[in-house]
Order: sequence, then structure tokens, then C-alpha cells
Amino acid sequence: MGIINWKGILESLLFAAGDEGLSLKQICAVLEVEEHQALEIIEGLFTEYNKDESRGIILTELAGTYQLVTKKEHAPYLKKLVESPNVNSLSQAALETLAIVAYKQPITRVDIEEIRGVKTERPLSTLTAKGLIKAVGRAERTGRAILYGTTKEFLDYFGLKDISELPPLPENIDEEFMSEDADLFFEKFQETLDSQS
Repeated sequence: MGIINWKGILESLLFAAGDEGLSLKQICAVLEVEEHQALEIIEGLFTEYNKDESRGIILTELAGTYQLVTKKEHAPYLKKLVESPNVNSLSQAALETLAIVAYKQPITRVDIEEIRGVKTERPLSTLTAKGLIKAVGRAERTGRAILYGTTKEFLDYFGLKDISELPPLPENIDEEFMSEDADLFFEKFQETLDSQS
């Protein structure tokens, strides 16, 4: 058996984990190594990304988890990707999820699913890939779930200077609106934004 390519394996794991990232404990468990060994592998991957300026992604640590992210200097190109195809090409599920994140941020996937009444992994992945939402931290409660929030690209798309410029929630929609209200919620959200532009 040949030499194990630990850095390559870790890179694959981080790619598969996406914006959920992996904790040191998870990395140790999957690789079946001690913490000091895992940290050496992580450091090796950090160094490799930092030394190679031609790479488009880097390894970063956010709230105790490691994840692969795009380089900030590539943001103008990522913004073009977000804008074409535009938000109108998003599914209804993604639009509803985006509206919930916009008004309730920071918010976890579980909390979004409680509001929508259905699973939300795919809409969250779509919105993250388009740069409209991102991980902004970790919840303090058990499990330390990822908290999602909107991005600068979201603000740019809707012509907002900051999140405080979002139109107020329609009065006829309860604070704890459920999935049957979501279509109306987003319809009002978009109508109000359209009327402001």
C-alpha cells in the first residue's frame, strides 16, 4: 500500500462538507488520527493554499470549523456569476428561503425549516453558491449550527445600502408565519422592493 495522501483526503472531505465545514473532532474521527496529527495535516493544507497564488480557494477556520472558501480578490467575478443568471431564475423554495434569511438573520437551517415546514438544504446550497447568503457564525445552543445571513451581493442586487433598508414586514403576516403564508410573504417582499426601485 502506498503513502496515504492525507492533505488530498482532507481537501476532499472539506469540499464535500461545503459551508457546513468540519470541526477538528470530526476530522480526527474520519481520518482516525490524533488531534496533533490532524492539526499537522490541516496546517499542511493551509500552507499549500497560501503558497500557491494560482489557487482560487483557501482553507479557513470559522467558529471552530474548517472550510474551503473562495479568495476575496475573486469577488468581482463571483458577483458576475451571482448576477447572471439573476435571482429571477431561483426556485420558489429558494426565493422563500432568501426572504426568511433576509428578515430573520442570523438564522439556522433548522429554524428556517420550522418556518417553511419543509427541508431547506437544497435552497440554502443554491443561495450560498450564488453568493446571496453566507455563513455568518455559529449558534450558541447545542450542536452549534451554522447561522446564515445575507451578503453584500444580496444588498447590491436589491439596491440596498444595508439590511436596515429592507421594507417592513407586511402587517397582515404574523411574526411566526408558517409555510402556507410563505408565497404571500415573498410576493409582498418582492413587490415592496420593486416599488422602491
